[in-house]
Amino acid sequence: MTKLIGLGLAGLAISTPMVYTIPAVHAQTVPTAVRQAFSLLSQGRVQDAIAAFEAAVRRYPDSLDAKLGLAIAHRRQGNLQQAWNAYQQVLAQDPTNELALKSVGLFGTYRSEWQVQGIEALTTLLNLNPNDIEARGLRAQLYGFQQRFAEALADYQIVLQANPSPNILLGAAETFTNSGNPERGLELFNRYLATGGQITGYPALAYARALQETGNPAAAVQILEGQLRSPQLLSDPQLAIFTRTALSQAYLANQQPTEALNVLTPLQGNPNATLPLARALNEIRNQTGNQALTQQVANLYRQALDQTPNPEPKLLREIADVFAGLPNQQQTALNLYRQLLSLQPNDRTLLVKQVALERELGLISEAELKARLLSALQPLPADPNERQLIAQALAGIEPPGPELLPIYTSLIQSGVNVPFLNFRIAQILLENDNLAGARQALAAYAATPAGAEDLAPQLLAAEIERREGNLEASAQRYQALIASNPAERDILNAAIRGLANVRLQQNRPTEALAVFDQLIARNPQDTTLQLARANLAYQADLISESQAQGVLNYWLQTQPATNAPPELFTLVGSLPPSPEREALYNRLLQLDPTNLPVQIRSIQLIAQRSPEQARVRVAQLVARDPTNIRNYFLQGQIGQAIDDLELAEQAYQLILSAQPANQEALSALAGVRFQQRRLDEARNLYSQALALDPNDQGIRQAMVGLKRVQDYQLEALADLEAMQVEQLQQGGTLDPELSNQMQQIQEDFLQRRGFQPPWERF
Repeated sequence: MTKLIGLGLAGLAISTPMVYTIPAVHAQTVPTAVRQAFSLLSQGRVQDAIAAFEAAVRRYPDSLDAKLGLAIAHRRQGNLQQAWNAYQQVLAQDPTNELALKSVGLFGTYRSEWQVQGIEALTTLLNLNPNDIEARGLRAQLYGFQQRFAEALADYQIVLQANPSPNILLGAAETFTNSGNPERGLELFNRYLATGGQITGYPALAYARALQETGNPAAAVQILEGQLRSPQLLSDPQLAIFTRTALSQAYLANQQPTEALNVLTPLQGNPNATLPLARALNEIRNQTGNQALTQQVANLYRQALDQTPNPEPKLLREIADVFAGLPNQQQTALNLYRQLLSLQPNDRTLLVKQVALERELGLISEAELKARLLSALQPLPADPNERQLIAQALAGIEPPGPELLPIYTSLIQSGVNVPFLNFRIAQILLENDNLAGARQALAAYAATPAGAEDLAPQLLAAEIERREGNLEASAQRYQALIASNPAERDILNAAIRGLANVRLQQNRPTEALAVFDQLIARNPQDTTLQLARANLAYQADLISESQAQGVLNYWLQTQPATNAPPELFTLVGSLPPSPEREALYNRLLQLDPTNLPVQIRSIQLIAQRSPEQARVRVAQLVARDPTNIRNYFLQGQIGQAIDDLELAEQAYQLILSAQPANQEALSALAGVRFQQRRLDEARNLYSQALALDPNDQGIRQAMVGLKRVQDYQLEALADLEAMQVEQLQQGGTLDPELSNQMQQIQEDFLQRRGFQPPWERF
């Protein structure tokens, strides 16, 4: 006798019901009690069938049919845990039982703690039957739930070529969207809708997200508002919570921040909504710069942690990642990262985040950060999922230096889906004066949907224009950013700071300071801005050295020694070398031995006592990192500072042997030749440097000085006049230094002709 017993799996992500057939070859040998239990199940008498199967299992403990029947009956009754346990008993007796393997895989979609075993069961099944499209689609879905997107997408690439069922299309659409490819996700959602299906429940959340992230937030709002009114939410409170948080994000994307907050109000005080509410409010805080939400976000995440007696590593990681970006919460984040690393010592993404935060808190130096990252990430892992996580971790921190560029590039070339990594590459290349490469990497990021919506590339583009000498274009880009009043406070602050620097470079110091004062007014709590303002005013000769020193002293007296922001390094490096600051140089260089301005001041001070000791110190720095081009610039600048022109010459020539078109090195070597009175060689080198950037004011003024020494006074005068005209055309004020030089040349002409200038007659 043969019987077909359906599993009753309506509404699940499979296209046809799974069935169990008692094989005809042994149907007559199946115990009568087992056959009677199946008969009860086929009549819909599920409770009676469960009792009958349990009795049969006790009586016939080796009966695989009895164990399968018991599992099926529990599943029909909705007893998921009992059904799960029964299928495990089947697999313990027959590890290759296809029905049990597929059922365990299906059960993985019910509870997160079953997902890994579900994947393992489906992998075993696919090893037995690689052409089982339903099993592969189910495994892809579980991989997606686990955020193992590389494996999920690999399975879906196979499944989608085989005329998949509508349910598989729907699962693939969700996974592609959640993996960061909303364009492909939306395409698959549309294919699913074309089959006549409707998108409701949890898939509707992903569908709305795909619409939102492909530039149609209004449609996302419409879908989620409709779902919020659905009676389905009355029977699924968790879906109601997620619908509200998703709608909040859709409102935010649709420029409705008030509605984004209001729709979350019913979730306040709901213990089941603590974590989703924390996530939604944190996103609003990030996108709108609403710092009033900071404490509430921190409190909610702490509540979520308190509500979970044994939190999973995934939750600990999420809270650590959020706290790493919250004021006054970084130490808690660091403690969580360390706790996670004690549980997962081989997790390299955690190590990246830990050392980056240790550097931010001043617990390790820049050199140690670089060394630990290089040690952890060489070689990169072969696993694509791990590479993806490492890329995401690196994208979240400021790149520590050009030494890591090969790692960033390798990650991009391996196909990781982290568009912002291109922005980090652009930052590294810009820092290394590779402006063309920086533009290319920036364009690669801007070409992505995320990059097209991001304002950060505008900041980097403005900096590239500034370094190229196109000052007014840079200023206009900064002004456009400021005028748009972006919600992200960091973007606005950076634009104001950038505009101030451009105005200073345009010899408009009063305007530069006025712009910077706007920044201080917007951020009165940011004490580092006073350091930056003092440096700006000192460089513009608007305050004296003693006044700048006064600002520095106040900072040092009121801040802990571990607080060493970049602005502190900049001001210390701008001030001339002083024995009073020697202890400060040493402390700062312990934190960041690669900081060139502070190294120069420290070695200049040593050179005043012992030029030979200064040479040894420079040689040690170069030997420590002979591939770092900045060390050779340091060597050259120190050589000039201690009047060792041969040392400086060797350093700049080494740079040019590796980078013949390095404008900074060409200009620096020209300065050495000028000091050596090898004037024709100096003029040739300055001309090469100027050809790379005809608008570089520093090189042009150096050329004027050289022409005056060579007695090309008319050429020098014409150059000075041209620079004055350009300054006026760009809206700047006349540089007094240019006027002084022009007056000196004119006086020289008069004196040569035997005339005394009228201003010298009395």
